[in-house]
Amino acid sequence: MARANKAATATDTEAGTPGVPGVLVWVITGVQIIPCYAESGLIGGTVRAVIGPVMAGLLWHLAMGLEIRVARPAALSTGLPALIGRELRERLLSYLGLATRDRTAEQITRDRATARAVRLGARRRLGPWGRARLAAAVSRAQAGTNATQRHRLLQDLAARRTSGELRTMALPSPWVVDLVPEPYPATPLGVTGAQLRAMDPLAAVRQVHAARPGATPAELAALLTEYGVPVSEAQVRVATRAGNPPAAPRAPHPVAAPAERPELAAVPDPLPGADAEVPGSGLHLYLAPMPEVHPEVAAPAPVSAARVDRPRRVHAQVPLPDWARWMTPRPPDHGEQADPPATSHDPTDNPEPLPGDPAGSDPLLDRARKVNAAYLDLHGRPAPVAVLKSMLRIGQDKAQQLRDQLQPDRRTA
Repeated sequence: MARANKAATATDTEAGTPGVPGVLVWVITGVQIIPCYAESGLIGGTVRAVIGPVMAGLLWHLAMGLEIRVARPAALSTGLPALIGRELRERLLSYLGLATRDRTAEQITRDRATARAVRLGARRRLGPWGRARLAAAVSRAQAGTNATQRHRLLQDLAARRTSGELRTMALPSPWVVDLVPEPYPATPLGVTGAQLRAMDPLAAVRQVHAARPGATPAELAALLTEYGVPVSEAQVRVATRAGNPPAAPRAPHPVAAPAERPELAAVPDPLPGADAEVPGSGLHLYLAPMPEVHPEVAAPAPVSAARVDRPRRVHAQVPLPDWARWMTPRPPDHGEQADPPATSHDPTDNPEPLPGDPAGSDPLLDRARKVNAAYLDLHGRPAPVAVLKSMLRIGQDKAQQLRDQLQPDRRTA
């Protein structure tokens, strides 16, 4: 039972108490001392009592504490003999000057010599024997070579010599209480700052608002913060039912100033006669010749020039080099009519009408011939049905019929 009590009351730093069983052990020990004195007298009874029941009780306590020490090495016994033993040990070590633990023998010698030098140096008069002892103590303390030991010696000696000034030193009386001013300003309506800070924030807002009815929510929030009640402007509006502030009018969107129109470089003049077949309306792009552009690919007018029905067009023109410009026949200028050469086989120059088809009777066929001629110049083969459909915007059947009508033109060419 005692073991269970010590285990239940033991902690990491204490060994615990045995409780009622421990008290009963010492009661039994005291009862057994009586027969010892009755049988053997004062001296014999004392010997029998100490060696008998008293030693038995101590051994019982040591056995109980030994179990706790095994389980918790840092735990200290809380029994009466253990407490008395610890106090006697500490007092004896303090009296012998060994209170400081973990010091080497050299350090203990220096500390003792320093204390002896301070004691001899504080005397007003010293004889030859005293001066010799003081010199020996200073030498043994190693104050000349050890800065730490020298500083300690001087500090202790200065404190001992000036200890008489403690009687005349002016000290403040501990019985006089200085009133410390409150760190917060005075509150309205006689309410102290502590009371205001102990109140609910909304109640504190109403209290201050009652004292300052004309203050705005922002001013009330700042004032309460000075009193030590941190609240926001929104909480003040909720407590005073002031509502939300009116929405600020939105600033008009800034209108960007019109940027200055950049000056465009002058468009170079097109090659004479290179855009005879390109309509005058629309945007014309003049591309610089590149080494990758082959002479057979370069043409005065692309295929898209034949699409005259598109409302918006972009015409790209690749300038021909000098050697290819002389090989390309120059078309006649607008307003002039030149006689075509006799050996020209250009399908776009007034092709002969098909049998059974009067010349100029079908404008769609004329457009198909132009598309076919342009495609033939670029790719070296007649325009397929898909190209006719996309360029003329017609159906599959109509494109096939035009392709069949263009076959005689190809045989003729």
